[in-house]
Amino acid sequence: MVKRDTAVDLVALLSVEGRDLAAEWARQASGPLAGRMGLPALEKELRELYGALVEALRQGAADVHAEQMSEVRALLTELSRSRARQGFTPSETAVSIFSLKRVLEPVLRDGTAEEVKAYVRLGLLLDELGLFTIESYTETREELIVVQAEQLMELSTPVVKLWEGVIAVPLVGTLDSARTQVVMEKLLQALVDTGSEQAIIDITGVPAIDTQVAQHLLKTIVAVRLMGAECTISGIRPQIAQTIVALGIEFGDIKTKATLADALQLALKRSGVDMVANPGGRR
Repeated sequence: MVKRDTAVDLVALLSVEGRDLAAEWARQASGPLAGRMGLPALEKELRELYGALVEALRQGAADVHAEQMSEVRALLTELSRSRARQGFTPSETAVSIFSLKRVLEPVLRDGTAEEVKAYVRLGLLLDELGLFTIESYTETREELIVVQAEQLMELSTPVVKLWEGVIAVPLVGTLDSARTQVVMEKLLQALVDTGSEQAIIDITGVPAIDTQVAQHLLKTIVAVRLMGAECTISGIRPQIAQTIVALGIEFGDIKTKATLADALQLALKRSGVDMVANPGGRR
Protein backbone atom coordinates (compact mmCIF):
# COMPACT_ATOMS: atom_id res chain seq x y z
CA MET A 1 0.00 0.00 0.00
CA VAL A 2 1.33 3.48 -0.84
CA LYS A 3 0.60 6.86 0.64
CA ARG A 4 -2.39 8.69 -0.76
CA ASP A 5 -0.32 11.50 -2.30
CA THR A 6 1.85 8.94 -4.10
CA ALA A 7 -1.25 7.24 -5.48
CA VAL A 8 -2.56 10.61 -6.63
CA ASP A 9 0.74 11.29 -8.43
CA LEU A 10 0.53 7.94 -10.24
CA VAL A 11 -3.08 8.53 -11.29
CA ALA A 12 -2.16 12.01 -12.51
CA LEU A 13 0.67 10.52 -14.54
CA LEU A 14 -1.80 8.22 -16.30
CA SER A 15 -4.43 10.93 -16.81
CA VAL A 16 -2.74 13.49 -19.04
CA GLU A 17 -5.30 15.91 -20.42
CA GLY A 18 -5.63 15.82 -24.19
CA ARG A 19 -3.89 12.45 -24.62
CA ASP A 20 -5.45 9.03 -25.10
CA LEU A 21 -2.76 7.07 -23.30
CA ALA A 22 -4.58 3.75 -23.73
CA ALA A 23 -4.58 4.15 -27.52
CA GLU A 24 -0.91 5.17 -27.50
CA TRP A 25 -0.14 2.15 -25.32
CA ALA A 26 -1.80 -0.16 -27.84
CA ARG A 27 0.16 1.37 -30.73
CA GLN A 28 3.45 0.94 -28.86
CA ALA A 29 2.60 -2.66 -27.92
CA SER A 30 1.57 -3.59 -31.47
CA GLY A 31 5.05 -3.00 -32.88
CA PRO A 32 6.83 -6.03 -31.35
CA LEU A 33 3.85 -8.25 -32.25
CA ALA A 34 4.68 -7.71 -35.94
CA GLY A 35 1.07 -7.50 -37.04
CA ARG A 36 0.15 -10.91 -35.63
CA MET A 37 -2.58 -9.29 -33.56
CA GLY A 38 -4.94 -6.65 -34.90
CA LEU A 39 -4.68 -3.15 -33.40
CA PRO A 40 -8.41 -2.85 -32.59
CA ALA A 41 -8.37 -6.10 -30.58
CA LEU A 42 -5.14 -5.13 -28.83
CA GLU A 43 -6.45 -1.65 -28.01
CA LYS A 44 -9.66 -3.07 -26.56
CA GLU A 45 -7.64 -5.45 -24.40
CA LEU A 46 -5.19 -2.83 -23.13
CA ARG A 47 -7.82 -0.12 -22.68
CA GLU A 48 -9.71 -2.40 -20.29
CA LEU A 49 -6.47 -3.14 -18.43
CA TYR A 50 -5.58 0.56 -18.40
CA GLY A 51 -8.91 1.49 -16.82
CA ALA A 52 -8.55 -1.21 -14.15
CA LEU A 53 -5.00 -0.07 -13.36
CA VAL A 54 -6.01 3.58 -12.98
CA GLU A 55 -8.91 2.61 -10.74
CA ALA A 56 -6.65 0.43 -8.57
CA LEU A 57 -4.16 3.28 -8.20
CA ARG A 58 -6.97 5.71 -7.42
CA GLN A 59 -7.87 3.42 -4.50
CA GLY A 60 -4.30 3.71 -3.24
CA ALA A 61 -2.76 0.41 -4.38
CA ALA A 62 0.67 0.20 -5.96
CA ASP A 63 1.48 -3.46 -5.29
CA VAL A 64 0.54 -6.14 -7.81
CA HIS A 65 -0.64 -8.38 -4.95
CA ALA A 66 -2.77 -5.72 -3.28
CA GLU A 67 -6.48 -6.43 -2.89
CA GLN A 68 -7.32 -3.41 -5.03
CA MET A 69 -5.35 -5.02 -7.87
CA SER A 70 -7.60 -8.08 -8.12
CA GLU A 71 -9.23 -6.98 -11.38
CA VAL A 72 -5.85 -6.05 -12.84
CA ARG A 73 -4.50 -9.50 -11.98
CA ALA A 74 -7.55 -11.17 -13.52
CA LEU A 75 -7.13 -9.21 -16.75
CA LEU A 76 -3.40 -9.95 -16.86
CA THR A 77 -4.06 -13.65 -16.35
CA GLU A 78 -6.55 -13.70 -19.21
CA LEU A 79 -4.14 -11.73 -21.43
CA SER A 80 -1.32 -14.17 -20.65
CA ARG A 81 -3.46 -17.25 -21.27
CA SER A 82 -4.67 -15.81 -24.57
CA ARG A 83 -1.11 -15.06 -25.72
CA ALA A 84 0.08 -18.54 -24.70
CA ARG A 85 -2.71 -20.23 -26.67
CA GLN A 86 -2.00 -18.04 -29.71
CA GLY A 87 1.68 -19.02 -29.73
CA PHE A 88 3.26 -15.73 -28.64
CA THR A 89 6.52 -15.90 -26.70
CA PRO A 90 6.86 -14.85 -23.03
CA SER A 91 8.79 -11.76 -24.14
CA GLU A 92 6.10 -10.74 -26.60
CA THR A 93 3.55 -11.18 -23.83
CA ALA A 94 5.42 -9.10 -21.25
CA VAL A 95 6.29 -6.34 -23.72
CA SER A 96 2.61 -5.49 -23.97
CA ILE A 97 2.86 -4.33 -20.35
CA PHE A 98 6.30 -2.73 -20.54
CA SER A 99 5.26 -0.66 -23.59
CA LEU A 100 3.36 1.72 -21.29
CA LYS A 101 6.73 2.98 -20.05
CA ARG A 102 7.60 4.22 -23.54
CA VAL A 103 4.32 6.06 -23.78
CA LEU A 104 5.20 7.99 -20.63
CA GLU A 105 8.87 8.60 -21.50
CA PRO A 106 8.31 12.32 -22.37
CA VAL A 107 7.86 12.85 -18.62
CA LEU A 108 11.57 12.16 -18.18
CA ARG A 109 12.39 15.01 -20.53
CA ASP A 110 9.69 17.59 -19.85
CA GLY A 111 8.18 16.61 -16.50
CA THR A 112 8.64 18.05 -13.07
CA ALA A 113 10.74 16.35 -10.40
CA GLU A 114 7.57 14.91 -8.84
CA GLU A 115 6.39 13.55 -12.19
CA VAL A 116 9.76 11.91 -12.79
CA LYS A 117 9.56 10.27 -9.35
CA ALA A 118 6.05 9.07 -10.16
CA TYR A 119 7.33 7.66 -13.47
CA VAL A 120 10.02 5.67 -11.64
CA ARG A 121 7.48 4.31 -9.14
CA LEU A 122 5.09 3.39 -11.94
CA GLY A 123 7.95 1.75 -13.84
CA LEU A 124 8.64 -0.51 -10.86
CA LEU A 125 4.95 -1.41 -10.68
CA LEU A 126 4.89 -2.21 -14.41
CA ASP A 127 7.90 -4.46 -13.91
CA GLU A 128 5.91 -6.39 -11.30
CA LEU A 129 2.93 -6.60 -13.64
CA GLY A 130 5.18 -7.83 -16.45
CA LEU A 131 6.62 -10.56 -14.25
CA PHE A 132 3.09 -11.54 -13.24
CA THR A 133 2.16 -12.00 -16.91
CA ILE A 134 5.21 -14.22 -17.47
CA GLU A 135 4.27 -16.40 -14.49
CA SER A 136 0.69 -16.72 -15.75
CA TYR A 137 1.96 -17.41 -19.27
CA THR A 138 4.29 -20.15 -17.99
CA GLU A 139 1.52 -21.86 -16.03
CA THR A 140 -0.71 -21.87 -19.10
CA ARG A 141 2.03 -23.23 -21.34
CA GLU A 142 2.71 -26.03 -18.86
CA GLU A 143 -0.99 -26.90 -18.81
CA LEU A 144 -1.07 -26.95 -22.62
CA ILE A 145 2.01 -29.17 -22.77
CA VAL A 146 0.45 -31.65 -20.35
CA VAL A 147 -2.79 -31.75 -22.36
CA GLN A 148 -0.91 -32.15 -25.66
CA ALA A 149 1.26 -34.92 -24.19
CA GLU A 150 -1.87 -36.78 -23.05
CA GLN A 151 -3.47 -36.35 -26.47
CA LEU A 152 -0.29 -37.54 -28.21
CA MET A 153 -0.14 -40.57 -25.95
CA GLU A 154 -3.75 -41.40 -26.78
CA LEU A 155 -3.06 -41.09 -30.51
CA SER A 156 0.13 -43.16 -30.30
CA THR A 157 -1.67 -46.04 -28.57
CA PRO A 158 -4.53 -47.10 -30.87
CA VAL A 159 -6.59 -50.24 -30.29
CA VAL A 160 -7.46 -51.90 -33.61
CA LYS A 161 -10.13 -54.52 -34.25
CA LEU A 162 -8.46 -57.08 -36.57
CA TRP A 163 -11.25 -59.64 -36.67
CA GLU A 164 -14.46 -60.45 -34.92
CA GLY A 165 -13.35 -61.16 -31.36
CA VAL A 166 -9.73 -60.15 -32.01
CA ILE A 167 -8.21 -56.76 -31.15
CA ALA A 168 -4.62 -55.51 -31.25
CA VAL A 169 -2.49 -52.69 -29.88
CA PRO A 170 0.41 -51.82 -32.22
CA LEU A 171 3.00 -50.05 -30.07
CA VAL A 172 5.55 -47.66 -31.54
CA GLY A 173 8.30 -45.89 -29.61
CA THR A 174 9.40 -46.03 -25.99
CA LEU A 175 7.17 -47.81 -23.51
CA ASP A 176 7.19 -46.32 -20.01
CA SER A 177 4.98 -46.56 -16.93
CA ALA A 178 2.61 -43.78 -17.96
CA ARG A 179 2.14 -45.10 -21.46
CA THR A 180 1.73 -48.68 -20.24
CA GLN A 181 -1.10 -47.51 -18.00
CA VAL A 182 -2.80 -45.96 -21.04
CA VAL A 183 -2.25 -49.19 -23.00
CA MET A 184 -3.79 -51.25 -20.22
CA GLU A 185 -6.80 -48.97 -19.79
CA LYS A 186 -7.56 -48.73 -23.52
CA LEU A 187 -7.03 -52.42 -24.11
CA LEU A 188 -9.29 -53.51 -21.24
CA GLN A 189 -11.98 -51.03 -22.28
CA ALA A 190 -11.79 -52.27 -25.86
CA LEU A 191 -12.25 -55.86 -24.65
CA VAL A 192 -15.46 -54.79 -22.92
CA ASP A 193 -16.72 -52.65 -25.82
CA THR A 194 -16.08 -55.25 -28.52
CA GLY A 195 -16.69 -58.42 -26.51
CA SER A 196 -13.37 -59.75 -27.79
CA GLU A 197 -11.67 -62.76 -26.23
CA GLN A 198 -8.34 -62.44 -28.04
CA ALA A 199 -5.88 -59.55 -27.70
CA ILE A 200 -2.55 -58.96 -29.40
CA ILE A 201 0.13 -56.56 -28.21
CA ASP A 202 2.45 -55.87 -31.13
CA ILE A 203 5.87 -54.48 -30.15
CA THR A 204 7.42 -54.42 -33.62
CA GLY A 205 7.84 -50.65 -33.30
CA VAL A 206 9.32 -50.74 -29.79
CA PRO A 207 13.07 -50.08 -30.17
CA ALA A 208 14.23 -51.90 -27.06
CA ILE A 209 13.06 -54.16 -24.29
CA ASP A 210 14.42 -53.95 -20.76
CA THR A 211 13.33 -55.42 -17.45
CA GLN A 212 11.01 -52.50 -16.70
CA VAL A 213 9.29 -52.65 -20.10
CA ALA A 214 8.91 -56.42 -19.78
CA GLN A 215 7.31 -56.03 -16.35
CA HIS A 216 4.87 -53.48 -17.78
CA LEU A 217 3.90 -55.92 -20.54
CA LEU A 218 3.43 -58.76 -18.07
CA LYS A 219 1.14 -56.65 -15.87
CA THR A 220 -0.96 -55.72 -18.89
CA ILE A 221 -1.25 -59.36 -19.94
CA VAL A 222 -2.29 -60.38 -16.40
CA ALA A 223 -4.99 -57.69 -16.47
CA VAL A 224 -6.23 -58.97 -19.83
CA ARG A 225 -6.44 -62.52 -18.46
CA LEU A 226 -8.39 -61.31 -15.46
CA MET A 227 -10.93 -60.02 -17.98
CA GLY A 228 -11.29 -63.56 -19.32
CA ALA A 229 -9.34 -62.97 -22.55
CA GLU A 230 -6.15 -64.44 -24.02
CA CYS A 231 -3.21 -62.22 -24.93
CA THR A 232 -0.37 -62.74 -27.41
CA ILE A 233 2.78 -60.65 -27.85
CA SER A 234 3.99 -60.20 -31.41
CA GLY A 235 6.96 -58.43 -32.95
CA ILE A 236 9.65 -60.37 -31.11
CA ARG A 237 12.59 -59.58 -33.37
CA PRO A 238 15.93 -61.44 -33.05
CA GLN A 239 17.64 -58.56 -31.23
CA ILE A 240 14.82 -58.25 -28.72
CA ALA A 241 14.74 -62.02 -28.23
CA GLN A 242 18.47 -61.98 -27.40
CA THR A 243 17.96 -59.10 -24.96
CA ILE A 244 15.13 -60.92 -23.19
CA VAL A 245 17.29 -64.05 -22.81
CA ALA A 246 20.29 -62.02 -21.58
CA LEU A 247 18.14 -60.25 -18.97
CA GLY A 248 16.71 -63.55 -17.78
CA ILE A 249 13.13 -62.36 -18.30
CA GLU A 250 10.57 -65.18 -18.08
CA PHE A 251 7.32 -64.90 -20.03
CA GLY A 252 6.11 -68.24 -18.70
CA ASP A 253 3.12 -69.59 -20.62
CA ILE A 254 2.51 -66.30 -22.47
CA LYS A 255 2.39 -66.85 -26.21
CA THR A 256 4.85 -64.82 -28.30
CA LYS A 257 5.11 -64.56 -32.06
CA ALA A 258 7.62 -63.02 -34.43
CA THR A 259 5.06 -61.10 -36.51
CA LEU A 260 1.60 -59.64 -36.16
CA ALA A 261 0.40 -61.97 -38.93
CA ASP A 262 1.55 -65.00 -36.95
CA ALA A 263 -0.17 -63.68 -33.81
CA LEU A 264 -3.40 -63.07 -35.73
CA GLN A 265 -3.29 -66.60 -37.11
CA LEU A 266 -2.91 -67.96 -33.57
CA ALA A 267 -5.75 -65.77 -32.27
CA LEU A 268 -8.06 -66.95 -35.05
CA LYS A 269 -7.16 -70.56 -34.34
CA ARG A 270 -7.96 -70.04 -30.66
CA SER A 271 -11.28 -68.52 -31.70
CA GLY A 272 -12.15 -71.64 -33.69
CA VAL A 273 -11.63 -70.13 -37.17
CA ASP A 274 -10.28 -72.70 -39.65
CA MET A 275 -7.43 -71.51 -41.85
CA VAL A 276 -7.64 -73.04 -45.36
CA ALA A 277 -4.76 -72.80 -47.83
CA ASN A 278 -5.66 -71.26 -51.18
CA PRO A 279 -4.45 -72.71 -54.47
CA GLY A 280 -1.43 -70.42 -54.45
CA GLY A 281 -0.20 -71.89 -51.21
CA ARG A 282 -1.02 -68.85 -49.08
CA ARG A 283 -3.33 -68.86 -46.09
